[in-house]
Amino acid sequence: MSTTTQATNVLNTKSAAATAIKLAARILSSWGATYDQAAAVLRISRSVYAKAINGALSEVKLDRDQVQRTALVVDMHAAIRTVFSNPDNVKQFMGLPNNNPFFDGQAPMAVIQGGDFIALYETHKRIDALRGARW
Repeated sequence: MSTTTQATNVLNTKSAAATAIKLAARILSSWGATYDQAAAVLRISRSVYAKAINGALSEVKLDRDQVQRTALVVDMHAAIRTVFSNPDNVKQFMGLPNNNPFFDGQAPMAVIQGGDFIALYETHKRIDALRGARW
């Protein structure tokens, strides 16, 4: 079962969805994303993002696309944490220029910040591959 399928099955309550969005918001914030960038990546409003980052979000209804986006962000963070033991590397990886042909010298965060789902998915694929995942 894929990560996003598992997430869709688990995030079927508004409180569980709020917890997932709060986690993804904290991850994106640690990567240096602005409110607008993080809201675009998760495809949520700035007000929902603001509540999530401040811990004030208790319930939210997510559609399948939003659940998948949340799962991809959390899974990328897990992959980065698996690859790097140094907390600074974990925090900074998404903001550093990457010479992988897909990124073409851009930071992964720069690639996903516009909110395009394909860019997010393709970024996830490449980061997941760092821990040995095969696509």
